[in-house]
Amino acid sequence: MDLSPKLDPVLDVAAQHAHDVDANARFPDETVAALRESGLFGLTLPADVGGLGGGPHELVNVIGSLAGVCGSAAMIYLMHVSAAMPVAIAPPPGLPDLLPDLATGRALGSLAFSEAGSRSHFWAPVSQAKSNAAGVRLSARKSWVTSAGHADVYVASTLTADADTVDLFAIPADTPGIEVAGHWRGLGLRGNASTPMSFATEVPQSYRLGAAGGGLDLMLQTVLPWFNLGNAAVSVGLCRAAVDAAVRHTSGAQLEHRGESLSALPTIRAQLARMSIELATTSAYLTQAAARLAEPQQDTMLHVLGVKAAANDAALRITDSAMRVCGGAAFSQHLQIDRFFRDARAGHVMAPTADVLYDFYGRVITGQPLFDPPQSASAGTAA
Repeated sequence: MDLSPKLDPVLDVAAQHAHDVDANARFPDETVAALRESGLFGLTLPADVGGLGGGPHELVNVIGSLAGVCGSAAMIYLMHVSAAMPVAIAPPPGLPDLLPDLATGRALGSLAFSEAGSRSHFWAPVSQAKSNAAGVRLSARKSWVTSAGHADVYVASTLTADADTVDLFAIPADTPGIEVAGHWRGLGLRGNASTPMSFATEVPQSYRLGAAGGGLDLMLQTVLPWFNLGNAAVSVGLCRAAVDAAVRHTSGAQLEHRGESLSALPTIRAQLARMSIELATTSAYLTQAAARLAEPQQDTMLHVLGVKAAANDAALRITDSAMRVCGGAAFSQHLQIDRFFRDARAGHVMAPTADVLYDFYGRVITGQPLFDPPQSASAGTAA
């Protein structure tokens, strides 16, 4: 699938505004508008709802390209895709137009999973729904919601009324009782509006995605694979942009007293080589993970768990090296490598964090259950 006619205009718009988005910590309205118009909102959604019918490889291509220009816009787009995919698998019957709206650009979606009480363990909300005759009463404080106040619909998680498992609800942004708390000014990804939100609202049962209690399976079987793959693509896109910028700068910058470029120094060349090789190996792993998601095999879950952690860590190292080899030019911001450096730090601490994923990966390869049995908050320590 040749996505260039759709993607290139979006990249042009993103490039025009990326520096201002970062400098002023503002939502990239222009780039999001271009994405809406491009048809890429429906990249991974079926053609019969207005989507493009693309898969994991296409997602990696689009998100990696966008991240190399504007990391904030790439994360906003990834959250839209991550919210749209469970809607495609288990559409809420009370919102029959939601999937076509997500596919065609009429609606920007996002996830509302993380809570202060469970922190990066996004699969374990502590908020609990209350069922009544009118529907479901939600009372949830979400700690990190990308596109907060800008999305048209949020896919929010909550414990079921009996607290046995998790439900997901699609909640339109104009639903009474939704509030955004504060303004986002992060170290990196400064334009993605990742602020806390509260959901003190009542929605119909028909806004639920899938069957009652089916939210955890949707989280782990649908949201997690697409989010981890896309998040890894963001990291790889940032890495590629940092490597390209470092090569350009060191090849062009001159040491006039020696009559040669910075790249003539063996120490600089060695750093560039290490960066390029790590980018190549991480890119290959990302391509392999996309293939496993497109055609699942026995080790697909390992790739889902490993690719985000590996790419996040590679982004930390590669962008750090880019800052070092470019020295004061990178520190003074005019190369924009500092933006790639700061944006790259978000992936490592974004749920599920790299450290959690390494633990999960280790559990799988040693034959242990992915999750520990739940424990009561009042349970004592065994003697």
